[in-house]
Amino acid sequence: MLDEHEDQENFLNRLRQDPEGVLAEEYNQYRDRLWRIVNFRLDRRLLGRVDADDILQEAYLDAATRIEHYLNDPATTFFIWLRTIIGQTLIDVHRRHLGAQKRDVRREVKAKRRVFSASTSFQIADVLLGDMTSPSQAALKEELAAQLHEALESLNEIDREILVLRHFEELSNLEASEVLEIEPKTASMRYFRALTRLRSILVQIPGIIE
Repeated sequence: MLDEHEDQENFLNRLRQDPEGVLAEEYNQYRDRLWRIVNFRLDRRLLGRVDADDILQEAYLDAATRIEHYLNDPATTFFIWLRTIIGQTLIDVHRRHLGAQKRDVRREVKAKRRVFSASTSFQIADVLLGDMTSPSQAALKEELAAQLHEALESLNEIDREILVLRHFEELSNLEASEVLEIEPKTASMRYFRALTRLRSILVQIPGIIE
């Protein structure tokens, strides 16, 4: 796994010498992080129909065919590149299963590496309300989800995304800034601002925060 003791050039040399071996090693090291991303980003309508492990396997096979692309243009860290592959795989999975119901988000976002769903407010709302599963809570959950989604949509798109990257995907500030193509200091400030704004939203919706 690439760490602070190995610079990018040494990593690229290893990757050139043994692409399959290094990919397998890195993918295994990052598997839990990538699974977390898939689990959050997968459209909830597909739960029970699509398995996160199958998406990881599909993305791995895709990455194996595109190693040369990365070596020719290593503009990101390897983890962020793998995250991009995961995102593109998820888009394909959503298209296959949901068709026209799922928007082509590659037309909606400008940053070339932000290839995930633009409707992150739905995902955030679903995760925050995830424990409300009993039949008696179903109607309340639906109502709260609608309110929460509407409130989250009032956030700037980048602020919503920085919340997801830092809080739900658990990326570091540096990784989040790389994904969003902004300075780390800016990413840190936007994350703090988004967290503050999110809390102000939650306290205004009865039933979200006890």
